Amino acid sequence: MGFARPLAELIAQFERLPGVGPKSAQRLAFHVLRMPLEDVRRFSHALTVARESLGVCSICQNIAEGETCEICRDGRRDPHLICVVSEARDIMAMERIAEYKGVYHVLHGLLNPLNGVGPEQLRIRELLARMSGGVQEVILATNPTVEGDATALYLAKLIKPLDIRVTRLAHGMPIGGELDYADTATLLSALEYRREL
Repeated sequence: MGFARPLAELIAQFERLPGVGPKSAQRLAFHVLRMPLEDVRRFSHALTVARESLGVCSICQNIAEGETCEICRDGRRDPHLICVVSEARDIMAMERIAEYKGVYHVLHGLLNPLNGVGPEQLRIRELLARMSGGVQEVILATNPTVEGDATALYLAKLIKPLDIRVTRLAHGMPIGGELDYADTATLLSALEYRREL
């Protein structure tokens, strides 16, 4: 016996989310059915408003409400120090340690030729355009994976000839680990002991 059509559609929509398999999708769908109708309306409204009102920062490519993000508008940040991350959620991981005072650049992915992701699909052109503004150091904070390492090496080859210091997060980040899941002590250690490429 199958699910009622609206429930089956809800489950199918949850399954489209990354990392959500059939069982998790069913669990989420049944949870939504148990929620008070007003909570479901607020949840639905939050989804719609977020999708309609958020865009990409014209400077760093972070998620922003408006032309630029809060970090790029913050005059206390050091614009001469850029931390390059693969996804916007990685900024939150770096911000948790409350030690980094520079700005960011979001690539929106990593090089992955097997999946058709080359330099053209990433925000590399926008990063290079920022190099003429007195940048002194670029910290490559891509995940320590094959794709993250390949992306970091590719970027280092592009940036180093511009006479800009290029470093990479070091100690503390396990091979195959992701910034998004690292604790603050690990990230602080990785930032402090970054190495030049």
